[in-house]
Amino acid sequence: MNFSNVLFSFKTTLILLAILAIGAGYATFIENDFGTSTARVLVYNNLWYETILVLTTINLTGIIFKFKMWKNKPRFIFHTSFVIILIGAGITRYAGYEGIMQIPEGKIVNQMLSLEPYLQVTIKDGDKVYYQEYQKEFTSLFKSMNNFSHDIVFDNKKINIHYKDFMFAKKGSAKMGLLTVEATMDGKSEQIKLPGLRGQQGISRELAFDNVTVMLEYGSKIVDLPFSIKLNDFQLDRYPGSMSPSSYASEVTVIKEDKESYNYRIFMNRTMHEGNFLFFQSSYFPDETGTVLSVNNDPGKWPTYLGYFLLTLGLLLNFFDKKSRFWKLTKFVSSRNIASLAIACTFLFSANLLQANEEAANSSNINETAQKSTQILDYLNKFKDESKATSEDFAKLVTQSTGGRMKPLSSLDLEIVQKLSGKATLFGMNPDQVVLGMLTRPDIWSDLKVIKIKTPKLKKFLGVDENEKYIAFSEVFKDGKYLLAGEAEVALQVKPMDRGTYEKDIIQLDERLNIIYSVFNGSLFNIYPRVKENAADNKDNNKWYNPLDAMQIFKGQNQAAVESMTRGFINSIVDYNWTEANKYLSMMTIYQEKAGSEIIPSETKIHNEILFNKLDIFFKVTLAYLLLGLVMLIVAFIVVFNPKIKPKKTTTIFFTILALLFAVHTFGMGFRWFISGHAPWSDTYESLLYISWSAVFAGVIFFRKSLLALSAAVIVAAIFMFTAHLTGIDPQITNLVPVLKSYWLTIHVSILTASYGFFGLAAILGFMTLIMFIFRKDRPHIDETIKTVVAITEISLIIGLSAVTIGNFLGGVWANESWGRYWGWDPKETWAYVSIVVYAIVLHLRFVKALSTPFVLATASVLAFSSILMTYFGVNFYLSGMHSYATGDPVPIPMWVYYVVTLVVITIVLAFRNRNMKDAI
Repeated sequence: MNFSNVLFSFKTTLILLAILAIGAGYATFIENDFGTSTARVLVYNNLWYETILVLTTINLTGIIFKFKMWKNKPRFIFHTSFVIILIGAGITRYAGYEGIMQIPEGKIVNQMLSLEPYLQVTIKDGDKVYYQEYQKEFTSLFKSMNNFSHDIVFDNKKINIHYKDFMFAKKGSAKMGLLTVEATMDGKSEQIKLPGLRGQQGISRELAFDNVTVMLEYGSKIVDLPFSIKLNDFQLDRYPGSMSPSSYASEVTVIKEDKESYNYRIFMNRTMHEGNFLFFQSSYFPDETGTVLSVNNDPGKWPTYLGYFLLTLGLLLNFFDKKSRFWKLTKFVSSRNIASLAIACTFLFSANLLQANEEAANSSNINETAQKSTQILDYLNKFKDESKATSEDFAKLVTQSTGGRMKPLSSLDLEIVQKLSGKATLFGMNPDQVVLGMLTRPDIWSDLKVIKIKTPKLKKFLGVDENEKYIAFSEVFKDGKYLLAGEAEVALQVKPMDRGTYEKDIIQLDERLNIIYSVFNGSLFNIYPRVKENAADNKDNNKWYNPLDAMQIFKGQNQAAVESMTRGFINSIVDYNWTEANKYLSMMTIYQEKAGSEIIPSETKIHNEILFNKLDIFFKVTLAYLLLGLVMLIVAFIVVFNPKIKPKKTTTIFFTILALLFAVHTFGMGFRWFISGHAPWSDTYESLLYISWSAVFAGVIFFRKSLLALSAAVIVAAIFMFTAHLTGIDPQITNLVPVLKSYWLTIHVSILTASYGFFGLAAILGFMTLIMFIFRKDRPHIDETIKTVVAITEISLIIGLSAVTIGNFLGGVWANESWGRYWGWDPKETWAYVSIVVYAIVLHLRFVKALSTPFVLATASVLAFSSILMTYFGVNFYLSGMHSYATGDPVPIPMWVYYVVTLVVITIVLAFRNRNMKDAI
C-alpha cells in the first residue's frame, strides 16, 4: 500500500476532521467540570491534538498538490488559506505570548503579568540568589499526567522539586488552584501547598534547608517590557442613571528611552500598537482609580490575517466560478421546477383573527375573573371604556430602565403585562390601560386574577381550583402572611438542573408577585429626573427616580411639584376625572422635557417605539409563518405523491405571499434596529428573529422554484420565531455593553447567525427527503424529487458553511482587535469551530464513493444540525463561559428534545431500507 495515497486521501481527511471535532467538543465539557487548565492540558495544548492539527495541515497540503487545485483558483485559494491559518496559529502558539497590565492613575508601569502560569523557584544561598522557572499547567483529571521532577543545581548543591498533587478552582469561584510540591535537599524533604491560577499572580511560599532558603510560587509571572506606560487619566462613562458602563478609556503616555514619548487614547475596540506589542482596554480597578490592559505579542497575526483574507476571497469567488460544485448544483436545480403549490390566502387574516379572538375571550372572562362584587365589574367596564385616551398619553411618558435605557412607558407596560399573564391584553384592555389601573387602584387589581400559574401541585398548595390558569395577588396572602415565603426559599436553594416544574413555577410566581407589587407602589416607574442645581451638576449620572423616591430625595419646590403631580394624577383617575388627569400628565411631560433634557429621547423616537409595540410585528409574523408553513408542507407532499398535479399559477401566488411576509419581517427587523440603535441580533431574542429571517431569505432568494424548499424555509422560520416568543426569552430592548459596540460585531454576528438559517433549512429538507425515502418504493417519480431536493440541501449546506466559516473567522478579527486574542477556546467559539468541521465533513462525504448517496447526505444534514443547536442553545445553558448564560449548574433537558431525537432516529431507520439510489448529480 502506498503511504502517500493513504495520507493524502479524503478518507483520511474525514477521519482527521472527525477527531478534531470530537476532541474539541468533549474538551468543552471537561473545562466545565474540571477547569480550563484541565481542558488545555488534556486536549487543546496536548501533543496528540497538535499532532492531529499538523497531520491535517499535511493532509490538506498533499491533497492540494495531488488534485492540482491551482487549476481552479477559488478552490485553491480557500483550501490554501486553511494551511496559512494553521501555520499562523502555530506561530502564535509557540512564539507569541499574552499578559495583563494594571496601571493606577498617575503611575508609570513597565511590567505586565503573564497569562500563562509558571512554577517559579528562587533559591537564596547566603548572598547568592538563583532563579529557575517552568511553564506548566496541571489537570485535575488523570492527575498522573501532572508528574514532574526538576533538579536545580547551584553552587555545587542540588535541590529536587517534584509534583505531589493538584486541586483545581472551579470556574466562577473565588478560590485559586492548589499545587502541592515536594522539595528534597541532602536527603531532607519538605512538602508545600502553592495557591495559584492561570492569569493570576501566585502567592509565594518559603522552605528552609539549613542555610538555604527556597521560595516557590505558582501562577502568572511578572514580565518586563522594553518601555513604560503612564496612565494620565482613566475615564468611565455609564448609561444614564445606571451603574452599567457605556464605555471606558485610558489616556496614556508611552515612554521610551531611545525615542520620543507620545500620548495615546486606548478604549474598547481601539488598540494601541507599540512594536510587536498590542494593548487593549480590558477592564478597570473596582474603585475606578486605574486601568487594566490586555497585552499581546503576536508574531503570527499577519500570516493569520492573510489566511482569513484568502479564505473569505476564495469562498466568495467560489459562488461565481462556473466550474464549482455550487454552480453545478444551482444549474441542475434551475433546470427543474419541482412542484408548485395550491390553496392560498387562508392565513392572511390569521394573526388579526387570533388576536381578536383573544381580546373577545379576555372580555368574556371579566365576569369569571371579577368574582368579588358587582362593584368591581362596574369598575372594569367603566375603566375600560373611559381610560383609553388618557392611557395613550400615559404611555408617552418616558421612563428609565435599571440598565439606563430611556424608553416610553408603553414598552414597560407591555413588558409588565406579558410577564404577569403571558398575554398582551387583559379584560379587553391594552397594556397601558392595565398598568394604569394597577397603579391607581391596587385595592381592586389585587383581587383580579391576572397572574399566570401552571402546576396543579402549586395550585393545591395555595388552595386554588386546578382549572384556574390565573390567580390574584391577594390569594397568596393569608392573615397578612406570604404563603410562598418558605416554599420560594426552598425552591431557590435547589440547583437549576434539579428543579422540577413545581420549583420553577414557584420561582416564576414569586417573581411575578414582586413585579405586581412594584407596580402597585410605583417603584418600577423611574419617571422623574432631578432638577440640576447648575450646568456642572451630575452627581447622580442623570438618574431618574420613581415617585416615592423622588418625593423623599428631592427638596423644596421640586419635591412639592413631584408630590402634587403624582397625587393629583392618581386621585383624578380614581375619581374618573379624565380632564384633570390629562392636565397632570401634561405637567409631567413638561417636567421631564425640562429637567431631563440631556437624555430624554426625541418625540419622534418615542412615538416610533410606541407604534412598534402596538404593531407587534414579530408575533403576528410568527403565526403567519406557522400556518403558511403547514399549508405549504401539506400541499408539497400532495404534489410529490401525486405527479399528475402540475399547478403553476399557485407557485407564484405562494411565493408572492411569502415575499410579502418576508418584507414585513425585514421591516420589523429594521424598525427594531432604528429604535434600539444597534443591529437587531445582539441578544437571544433578536438572534432567533434573525435566524428566522435568514431561513426565509434563503428560500425566497435561492429556492423560490421549489415548493418543498420554500415550505422548509417557512417551517424553520416558524420554529425559531416560536422559540423566540417562549416565556423564558426576554424580548425587551436593552443597552449594549462596551465591547459589543463594534462594527466587527455587526459583521461577525450577522454573517455567522445567518448561516444557522441555511443549516436549519438543510436539516428540514434532509428530514423531508428521509420521509420520501420511506415511501419511494414502487413510486419511481419520487426519485426525481429526491434528487432535486438533495441538490437544494447541498446548496444550502455550501452557503451555510461559507457563511459560518467567514463569520467565525471575522469574529476572530473582532476579538483580536477588541481584546487581543482571536481564539481562546471559549465554549461558544469552540462549538462554532466544531460546527465548521462537522459541516466540512458532511460536504466532503461525496468524495468517498460508498458515502456519495442522497440518503447519506440527507441523513448527515439532519444529524449535523445538532452541532448548531449545541452551539446556539447548548453552550448558553449547559456550559459556563464568556458567551454563556449558565453558572455551572445546567438546566434540565426539555422532554421535547427526547421526542424529536426519537422521531429522527425512527425516520432514519425506516428510510434506510430504501436507501439505494444513484447520485443526485
